[in-house]
Amino acid sequence: MIYREIDLDRKVRQAASAFLIEQLRHYGRAIPRNVLAKGFNFEGVRVPLVGPQGIFKPKILPEIPISILTVPEIPGKPRPYDDRSTETGIILYRYRGHNPSHPDNAGLRKAMNRGIPLIYFYGVEPGWYEPIWPVFIVGDDPEKLFFSVIADDQKAIVKERSNPPSVEDFHRRYITVEIQRRIHQNAFRARVLRAYQYSCAICRLRHHELLEAAHILEDKHPSGIPAVNNGLAMCAIHHKAFDSDILGIRPDYYVEIRDDVLQEKDGPMLLHGLQGFQGKILNLPRRMEERPDRERLEERYQRFRSAG
Repeated sequence: MIYREIDLDRKVRQAASAFLIEQLRHYGRAIPRNVLAKGFNFEGVRVPLVGPQGIFKPKILPEIPISILTVPEIPGKPRPYDDRSTETGIILYRYRGHNPSHPDNAGLRKAMNRGIPLIYFYGVEPGWYEPIWPVFIVGDDPEKLFFSVIADDQKAIVKERSNPPSVEDFHRRYITVEIQRRIHQNAFRARVLRAYQYSCAICRLRHHELLEAAHILEDKHPSGIPAVNNGLAMCAIHHKAFDSDILGIRPDYYVEIRDDVLQEKDGPMLLHGLQGFQGKILNLPRRMEERPDRERLEERYQRFRSAG
């Protein structure tokens, strides 16, 4: 690229970064796809950040895409591309189609060779995407049809680069692992909240910003998988009470409050926020396969009983 094109490319990517920061302040963890598709104005030109295909280059950029995208997981519906992560901190992003020379694939190859930062949009639920940026293409495997991708600090979006980042960059691989952990947790939250129709399983509170996904068996447990039937949608106070073994859930889906807490005398929050739910049944997902796994609940309930 000639100097003018390099300067334009850098300014557009910096403007995209500022736009994403602004949107995250407004929406939280993820941004609606329609907002990303509308994009932002750059010197009178509209710059969308996503398009119909996973690899997207707006018209204003001369050669290299601005973003890559992975659609959300939907139960019973396979993803069109098998994008995945490795335990060593690498994202494997599939080519578009099977032709390594397709313009979209060639554009990502140029981004790799020139060390150009991209935005990675990870679908956490239908219509909502968590942005991860900047990410860099650090490897290309035409035989297996995927690119290797790692993330970097956001300050890297404005850095000048004498050499493209490499797949051996352990600092960026560590950042990528941490980001993967975060987006998988956010995707788990999105799936659980959707199953519970965005309401607390205990009190039915519907304020999305106050809802969380509680694990029945935690991540470190051998059976603590990020599946909907190992999760419960809870408001922040009931999640904390569940994690603290103040509130327990029987395998038949009834709520119990720890005996010593039931006997306490305090204000209306204790009475109506905890004690009042003794013996109540959970608000459950409609789909049977998304309801809490009874064996996991039994194990967790025994821990609650021991705490009491």
